[in-house]
Amino acid sequence: MKPYLASIEYIRGVAMLGVVAIHVGSQYLLNPTPNIHLVALFEIVSRFSVPIFFFVSAFGLFYRMELSEPFEYGKFLRRRFKAVLIPYLLWSTFYFVHDNWLAGYELLPDFDYGAEILFFGLAKYHLYFMVILIWFYLLMPLWIFLVKRMSPAKLILLLVAQVSFDFWSSYSPEIWQVINSLENGSWLQLALKWRLNWFVGHYVFIFVLGGILGVHSEKFFAWCSSHKKIVGATFFVAPATLLGYYYELIFVQKFSPLEAVNTAHQLSPAGIFYTIAASIFLFTLFQFGSLNSLTKKFLSLLGKNSYFVYLAHPLTITYLSLWLGKLGLIMTATNALIFYVAVVAVTLAISVIFNLLSFGSERK
Repeated sequence: MKPYLASIEYIRGVAMLGVVAIHVGSQYLLNPTPNIHLVALFEIVSRFSVPIFFFVSAFGLFYRMELSEPFEYGKFLRRRFKAVLIPYLLWSTFYFVHDNWLAGYELLPDFDYGAEILFFGLAKYHLYFMVILIWFYLLMPLWIFLVKRMSPAKLILLLVAQVSFDFWSSYSPEIWQVINSLENGSWLQLALKWRLNWFVGHYVFIFVLGGILGVHSEKFFAWCSSHKKIVGATFFVAPATLLGYYYELIFVQKFSPLEAVNTAHQLSPAGIFYTIAASIFLFTLFQFGSLNSLTKKFLSLLGKNSYFVYLAHPLTITYLSLWLGKLGLIMTATNALIFYVAVVAVTLAISVIFNLLSFGSERK
């Protein structure tokens, strides 16, 4: 039995903060004249947060797995679907009904539209992550096959293929020409239109990398321990590169902040570089950094409650936004920062209270 790694929990907590920042940033971008530097903090600096969840998920799975033993696929799916598929279906239904009720629409969709919503993770803007994760779980035998046979040279080739594919999928105008040429509303058209919401090919490299490092965790941690300066320097360069791309889009190419954010994202070459650097840096920091007990407790609190906060924070954003509107307040830079802290604090507090109540009921 391998030892428990608190660093995985800590990374989940940090990534959750980044996900909330991205979605609060979307609210702030409703301001017609947002502070571009605060937008960069919310929307660019946090860009590693979604793909790093795939990295730590794979790392945790393969860290606990014995590759020499037969893989019990059915047992694996039952456990993972209980943890992911059921919550996904319940939260998707809740968000769809809730948002339609709030907007005064019919509460339930027809069958075809409902199938589209569930298959592509469209019930709320953050739920696509769970759809991709479910696909990763369904294809677990493939990832095991790749991890077992992956050499350093093959991993580099996979990275090149990943960067090339993501660049093509994100920026090629030909894709939309194909989409528009297909029968409107057909499943092929929908699959291409919503490809970023379900197709695991956009994140294969980071998942496989997490799996490889999970299998070889002792060698990975030993390398991190002896190369702290390189890891730290790379982590400094990586976000600087993505930020440089963002500012180049704004100041040179005259993009709006929203256009720049939608271009300098996690699937851009700089975004992929940033995700890799952040994944290795955070593991190095949390495994070998000097963290005091208070910081560890806070990170553990974030990590333990990260799943609920991820699932529920859009609800907090909705009602805090409505409250701001009633107060007649606009999303200035100061209000946006306060709003972010409030979203995290409120959703985290609800999660902690639920956990305490459920723990108390179990003891009775």
